[in-house]
Amino acid sequence: MTHARKTTGFLAALLGGAGTMHFVRPEPFDTIVPRALPGRARNFTYASGVAELGVAGLLAVPRTRRLGGIAAAVLFVAVFPANVQMAIDWRRARPGKRAIAVGRLPLQGLLIAQAVHVARRG
Repeated sequence: MTHARKTTGFLAALLGGAGTMHFVRPEPFDTIVPRALPGRARNFTYASGVAELGVAGLLAVPRTRRLGGIAAAVLFVAVFPANVQMAIDWRRARPGKRAIAVGRLPLQGLLIAQAVHVARRG
C-alpha cells in the first residue's frame, strides 16, 4: 500500500469519525465555535459535521480522491479558528487539557500537508 493510500485512509477515517461525532455528541463542538461567528453555534457544528462526512466520502472514492484532498485541505484551514478558540478558552485549564488544546494547533498544519499530499498523488 502506498503512502498516499495510507494517508487517504487515515484522513477519511478521521473525518468520517469526527463528522459522525458532530451529530452524536455535538456539545463539545458547540463550545469551540468562535463566538465572533453569527448565529447559533449548533448550526456551525452541524454544518462542519456535514462537511467532514462529505469530504470523507470524496476521499473514499478513487475517482474523487484528488478533489477530496483539496476539500480536506480547505476544510482543515476553515476549522483552524475553532482550534484557536479552544486554545484560548482552555489556557487556564488543567495542564493535560491545555496541552491538548495547544497541541491541536500544529497538528492542523500536519493534516493540511497530508491533505495536499493526497490531492497531488490521488
